[in-house]
Amino acid sequence: MFRFPKIDLSKLDLPKFDPTLNGGPGTDQLAERMARLQRARKVAYTKWAQTYGQPKQPPRPAGGGETILDMEAPEATGGAWTAPRPDRGRAAEPGLDLSAMMRTLREGRPTSRGRSSVAVPPGARFEERVFTGAAGSRRYKVYVPSGYTGQALPLVVMLHGCTQDPDDFAAGTQMNALAEEQAFLVAYPAQAQSAHMQRCWNWYAAGDQVREGGEPELIAGITRAVMAEFSADPTRVYAAGLSAGGAAAAILAATYPDLFAAVGIHSGLACGAARDLPSALAAMKGQAGPAATNRQPVPTIVFHGDGDRTVHPANGDQVIVQAGAVPGLIETVTRETSPGGIAYTRTVRSDADDRAVQEHWLLHGAGHAWSGGSPAGSYTEPRGPDASRAMVRFFLSHALGPRARA
Repeated sequence: MFRFPKIDLSKLDLPKFDPTLNGGPGTDQLAERMARLQRARKVAYTKWAQTYGQPKQPPRPAGGGETILDMEAPEATGGAWTAPRPDRGRAAEPGLDLSAMMRTLREGRPTSRGRSSVAVPPGARFEERVFTGAAGSRRYKVYVPSGYTGQALPLVVMLHGCTQDPDDFAAGTQMNALAEEQAFLVAYPAQAQSAHMQRCWNWYAAGDQVREGGEPELIAGITRAVMAEFSADPTRVYAAGLSAGGAAAAILAATYPDLFAAVGIHSGLACGAARDLPSALAAMKGQAGPAATNRQPVPTIVFHGDGDRTVHPANGDQVIVQAGAVPGLIETVTRETSPGGIAYTRTVRSDADDRAVQEHWLLHGAGHAWSGGSPAGSYTEPRGPDASRAMVRFFLSHALGPRARA
């Protein structure tokens, strides 16, 4: 059964839909408030349906793939957040599911499968911090490998997808295990539910695509806080993310090229692909306009499944275009199959020193999930090539020059 997309009530201006919601005598009565909320919801649905037509429920991807999106809640525990699709399924139902809404509010977080605690080897640390700056406050976690003794290590900033959190993302990507193996720090900023009901980074909001203010400034602030606390190498700082987190990583490349030496975007979108929710839905369907090239090229690695029904694979091409034209690159295309049976096409553009500057991994038949990830976390495709290992290899081959540092 299709459900009308969830609305972040903290951001919805309900009085525009029902002026009686402005408050006044008697509005503290639960029944009255719920009745008014239901009327506002129906009016909002009518406006939405008039603009976008009657949305339908997409089918589950074949082969166990998962989808995830900011808009439509899973139908059952373990399900995925999915995009409304206009081309198949049954008609939408505008009714307000009060029991589901209240359950979500009581639980305080959306459902996501595979959440588990993250194992920490002896001598290592996986600790939570809180960053507060001019743009706001966010929690984050930091993984410090057991081999850390105060030396200047590289830092990888990992940006989770919708409905995920740092523990879930760490479990799925297994980035901490690579940090332990290769000696680097990992930071996991956590999106607040007060900023987005499904804990998505607001990649499509105009105010969150700029250097000063908004979420890019928050993430950059967290990055600098980790660098300062652990004396991280300022020339070897990187960002990677999945879905909304991947789009946020692309925004960091555009807004903070003096801070991040390279970025990895998995199933994400280019900076500026959308400026609001309607254009975000269009971009996710592959209807974004041409991507603006970053003023300062940033080495970029992209993973995207060509079976992704949530974020169209054309967005991966857009991210590569946005990464910037670097003269003299030599392109190499290889086609291989992962040990798990996922075929992929890898396009590498390398400089004169045979160093990869741009990589695009197109995963054939894969859906909206982290390639090569662990089933201990949500939204992973364990059969695919190891995206985490490939990103770390790519990252560590790049460092900021003295003039580019923040």
